[in-house]
Amino acid sequence: MPVGPTTRRRQLGADLRRLRELKGLTLEEAGARVGISKATLSRYETKEGAVKWPAVDALCREYGASDEERLALVELAKGAKIQGWWRSLADPIPESMNLMLTLEDEVVREDHYACVYVPGLLQTRPYAEAVHRASEVHCSEREVQHMVDIRMKRQELLQREEPPRVWCVIDEAVLRRRVGGGDVMREQLRHLLSVSQLPHVTVQVLPFSTGAHSAAVGSFTVLRGPAPELDVVYMDLLGGGLFMEKQAELERYRLAFEYLSAQALDLESSAELVDRTSKEIS
Repeated sequence: MPVGPTTRRRQLGADLRRLRELKGLTLEEAGARVGISKATLSRYETKEGAVKWPAVDALCREYGASDEERLALVELAKGAKIQGWWRSLADPIPESMNLMLTLEDEVVREDHYACVYVPGLLQTRPYAEAVHRASEVHCSEREVQHMVDIRMKRQELLQREEPPRVWCVIDEAVLRRRVGGGDVMREQLRHLLSVSQLPHVTVQVLPFSTGAHSAAVGSFTVLRGPAPELDVVYMDLLGGGLFMEKQAELERYRLAFEYLSAQALDLESSAELVDRTSKEIS
């Protein structure tokens, strides 16, 4: 999978910090040696704001990086300015969604735990419309359609030549909640069965009989990058989203997903439950 601008930016920051620490320099000392402020260098390392590749080149030389590593980091700095498809949209999108789209465009795997709605990547258009109308009560129909258009465009990543691995653990409550009415829900469950047959998509159902489990606090997504230190956890909230990337947080959610997957039904039993539930809808 190609490495996109956000992954490049995050990898660049991690590598610059590693090189500086190996050299035994503080932010202030390193910045002074190449003519940039402590605050600017801190932004470079914490993945915030624009990066100037000549400064990256100078830092690498000061840190004693090899020519190969210096050139690689300069290329990362140059590539960090590439923009994604959603940047050209006529209507603006929420900042949290902007970051989500950027990260999702570059992941190698997504782990979803869903306890309210079917994960967005697996939603049908009518189901997504019903979700947005219910969640965004103050939005106009035009705004709803704009958000649904983006969701449908997101799903194209499943059809890429090298798509990410998508693993979904879906609470049984999601199957039982009739979003949009009977016809919409039946179509959604049939679609869920269909997309689960893709070789890079795994769908498990966490049945009610499981009882208490490791993620009773709500839905979450672990966006996995090319390296573990590039992973991010996303939680959808009213009015936006929460992103977490501290190692302790990542470990907690990675472990929670492992437990959820272990507690959930196997693939065949999950498909049987989805199919049975769709046939029960009147």
